[in-house]
Amino acid sequence: MDVLTLSRLQFAVTAAFHFIFVPLTLGISLLVAYMETRYVRTNDKMYLKMTKFWGKLFLINFALGVVTGITMEFQFGMNWAEYSKYVGDIFGAPLAIEATVAFFLESSFIGLWIFGWKRVSKKVHALSIWIVAIATNLSALWILLANGWMQKPVGYVLRNNRAEMVDFMALITNPYGWTKFFHTIFSGYVLAAFFVMGVSAHHLLKKSNVQFFNSSFKIASRFALISALFVLMTGDFHGVEIAKNQPTKFAAMESVWETQKAASYPLVVVPDPDSERNAIEAIKIPKMLSYLAFHNKDAEVKGLKEFPKDERPPVIPTFLSFRLMVVLGLFFIMLSFLSVLFSGKGNMESRPFFLKIMLFSLILPYIAVQIGWIVAEVGRQPWIVYGLLKTADAVSKSIDATQVFISLAGFTILYGFLAVIDVYLLTKYAKKGPEENLSAEKPTSVLQEG
Repeated sequence: MDVLTLSRLQFAVTAAFHFIFVPLTLGISLLVAYMETRYVRTNDKMYLKMTKFWGKLFLINFALGVVTGITMEFQFGMNWAEYSKYVGDIFGAPLAIEATVAFFLESSFIGLWIFGWKRVSKKVHALSIWIVAIATNLSALWILLANGWMQKPVGYVLRNNRAEMVDFMALITNPYGWTKFFHTIFSGYVLAAFFVMGVSAHHLLKKSNVQFFNSSFKIASRFALISALFVLMTGDFHGVEIAKNQPTKFAAMESVWETQKAASYPLVVVPDPDSERNAIEAIKIPKMLSYLAFHNKDAEVKGLKEFPKDERPPVIPTFLSFRLMVVLGLFFIMLSFLSVLFSGKGNMESRPFFLKIMLFSLILPYIAVQIGWIVAEVGRQPWIVYGLLKTADAVSKSIDATQVFISLAGFTILYGFLAVIDVYLLTKYAKKGPEENLSAEKPTSVLQEG
């Protein structure tokens, strides 16, 4: 393989692995903050136990997320030097803000939360985890605004053979970045809620800490349903942004080859990229595709044949990933609704079949967020900055395939090792369940347990 292919593979591996941790951090930090707030307001020890148990799993996930995220930024200088040279003036700004503001808040207040039990008031302690949760989501905002600029470049001029920022407000108000942000964070909330429900289901099947895990399941189920509905809504808005600003990606997502007005939506599609057509199109809903693309049932949807072959993304992975993501999103809404309905009765332990479904469904949101990024990034190809800079022109010129292969192998081994640690620790402490007779004086960090 050449330098370009290896560099793309390396970034895909590191980004995909990092994003195993990010969505859980986004959502579970809010759930822990909510649980501790309930403890502060009610002085109910049940919520203190929840805060410490789910907070311990949050800390494990957070620590590994930080470690895996650091290496990603190094690749912009090592593997993608031409990209950094071309757009560094723009892309570096939101990343710098994320590091100096959002990450600073996260790292400072998570220390206060870990070591502040009984050293600060209960209200201040609860406030610290809220700041961590908000800062975590702010961190995602700045990174996704940077990614949104790559998807829809705004507020720049081309000068001296590079893109230079002339309008910072255009970058931070970029609609593409904001719809991507909301769609991503609500997806993370769904994942975190299913994680909590999955772990709770495991214990309820064993009739372990029934009241504790019934309450945890109930809280997470409501969070899941609200978040899943917002994923659907923001996904609709984001789809409109894609159709308007990245017509090649939208055409690949839906496997549209011919430009057409009032386009119907076939529920069953089998793409045939070699013949530039669909081998099968069945069960068509009239005008639905035009409505989904532009919220106008008579709008024109551009087909892939409108664009040169070298500017089209890979159709099969983009199309299949998008279809599977949509199916999973609808499945999450259904499961979340049933979870709210059943958990409201307070006896989830009496529904073993449904609990087994929720236990095995724990992995599905992880799959959904990963394939969502396949749609976003593979669907953007061959562009690294859509319509402005191709991926092939962004790779570093001063490295060779051997160097990239060695670093790829190193990252794969390192991340494989970290994956084993993560699964081991999360499984160990998730199965262990909450500790009995907790007091607010006892430290919550797994590192302090010796």
